[in-house]
Amino acid sequence: MYNVNNTTPVIAFIIAVTGFSFLFSSCNQGGGQHYDDTPTAGTISISSDESYKLLIDSQLYTFQSLYDRAHITVNYCSESQAIKDLINDSVRLIVISRELKEDETDYFKKIVITPRITKIAIEAIAIIVNNENIDTAFSVQHIKAMLEGQITNWKQLNPLSELGEMQLVFDNENSGNARLIKERLLEGRPFPKNCFAVKSNPEVIEYVNKNKNVIGIISVSWISDRDDPKVENFLKKVKVVDLSQDSTASSEEHYKPYQAYIAQGVYPLCRNIYTISREARAGLGTGFVSFVAGDKGQRIFLKSGLVPATMPVRIIKVN
Repeated sequence: MYNVNNTTPVIAFIIAVTGFSFLFSSCNQGGGQHYDDTPTAGTISISSDESYKLLIDSQLYTFQSLYDRAHITVNYCSESQAIKDLINDSVRLIVISRELKEDETDYFKKIVITPRITKIAIEAIAIIVNNENIDTAFSVQHIKAMLEGQITNWKQLNPLSELGEMQLVFDNENSGNARLIKERLLEGRPFPKNCFAVKSNPEVIEYVNKNKNVIGIISVSWISDRDDPKVENFLKKVKVVDLSQDSTASSEEHYKPYQAYIAQGVYPLCRNIYTISREARAGLGTGFVSFVAGDKGQRIFLKSGLVPATMPVRIIKVN
């Protein structure tokens, strides 16, 4: 039985989630499996790209505070591992920065499952450099040239630089950050020898903090919420680079990955965040997605410095 004091909001939420699930009534989980979780109660595991740890932790904290019988554990991993977890039925829900590829969709068709893909927010990739680096404005073309091996030394960008050979560091070679850079700037080609991966976004920040010649590539969600003490601590350790679309852009056409510039689409390396669920019923995974895509969840994204997928963002120009 639910707590009497929580009966009304819980019932309203279940009705909303049930309506949400009816939209996907053609889904089939297969095998007639029995689950004892509901949209607001039970225990499940989900997988998420580690890039979104701060975001998902915030969403889960609020969701589980509202529904104290809901228990969701998260496996924070690489994007490719999250996809594997979904395909292997290790989890029913994942959070990543892309939709399913054709071969992945074909697999689910063969096992008569229609995954539900929900866009929940818009974020971006941030480029960071050491605090002592004097170069803090690049173009996407500069980044592309670095990845292609055309620019390998800081003096090629700025003759006044005292730094030497460049290095580029990612959070994980199988992360959404690495995939997006490879797809957009390398057209699927492998990374050069001066690129390497650590294990997480915070490790990228720490490595850039300790090495003056390094460029770091992270999810902006790790540095977007200025009210989070962790974020403030990270921002003290590195500089966030201004980016333009091309190398001939003026200084006014360089943008930091701020919420307004992501919303306007003028920051060059924006992307969407999705939940992908193989849950064919109104279970806890469906309940959590409904919460994240609903008013309260979208406000959490807005407060975190990202762009909510379903809530209009008001942009005010200050003169």
